[in-house]
Amino acid sequence: MSEELQLPESGSREDIYRAILPQIEAVMAGVDDLIANLANVAAILKQAFDFHWVGFYRATAPEMLMLGPFQGPLACVSIPFDKGVCGAAATGQKTVIVEDVDAFPGHIACSSLSKSEIVVPLVAGGETRLVLDVDSDKAGDFGALDQKYLEQIVALIARQHFS
Repeated sequence: MSEELQLPESGSREDIYRAILPQIEAVMAGVDDLIANLANVAAILKQAFDFHWVGFYRATAPEMLMLGPFQGPLACVSIPFDKGVCGAAATGQKTVIVEDVDAFPGHIACSSLSKSEIVVPLVAGGETRLVLDVDSDKAGDFGALDQKYLEQIVALIARQHFS
């Protein structure tokens, strides 16, 4: 695979997701290191969409998420499962979309520039292993389309590293 991300010259958000999915698969192919793959996935998503923050939190202790590879400004280092959007996704084991982070009870403001957020958990063996966290500086920036494709990306990671 070329080390340069191939994006459509113009197109919808869905066109971009469709273009990057096979590239993510190709970048991860044959790479056994989870951290390396998470780092590349975060970089691809950041480059493709220029989201404010893209990264992963890994479940490293009971009921605790620890910062993993990310792209964007300084981030919170640890998040309990009972706090914030990441904690809600980790505990509920389902994707959480927040249109306005200021209206989300218990939101953890790692960056005051974040206005909306989507968090997709990776669940394997009945346990949340990590979450993909994406923040936008625009309110209401995420919806069902993002959920569909980000869940597919997390499923690729799950198949390679947790099956």
